Amino acid sequence: MVRKPKTMRLKEKYQKEVVAKMMEKFGYKNTMNVPKIEKVVINTGCGRQVAGKTNDEQKKIIDFILEDIGIICGQRAVKTYAKKAISSFKIRQGMPIGVKVNLNGKKMTDFLERLIHLTLPRTRDFKGIPSESVDKQGNLTIAIKEHIAFPEILPEKVKNIFGLEVIIVTTAKNQEEALELFRLLGFPIK
Repeated sequence: MVRKPKTMRLKEKYQKEVVAKMMEKFGYKNTMNVPKIEKVVINTGCGRQVAGKTNDEQKKIIDFILEDIGIICGQRAVKTYAKKAISSFKIRQGMPIGVKVNLNGKKMTDFLERLIHLTLPRTRDFKGIPSESVDKQGNLTIAIKEHIAFPEILPEKVKNIFGLEVIIVTTAKNQEEALELFRLLGFPIK
């Protein structure tokens, strides 16, 4: 008989452990007052990579980034466009300069579990997430320098390595509540 390891999924851990501990520490009267994760936004800028390139080269680079972000997130990414022309950065108005994805529900929890348990430990020189990464509104921003840290990406097939930013949006009212929420959920915060 093969036994499964007793690891709790993120959503289950939140419902069984985190809510009770947060209510005890902050004195919430109702479970609906306990902060939770609303959504995860993953974005990357590709303005530097496409600046000064021909339209065909720009399209290939953006398509490559769209495909890799889609593989990482399990959801199709959308392009973001420049609102203004900035001559010093060689950017024209309407030029594609980035890619983003919004994750909610099951895809969000699956992504967060992979981020906490697989990706962050695989990143180079990772010593934990600084507590300053949580802003005053209770949102956590994590910068990942190389997208090949994600196990879904095969490094030998990658032509361009790019960095990305993961923003975890919570319903926390302040930084202290958000830090406690992230610590209880198992985020490696210093």
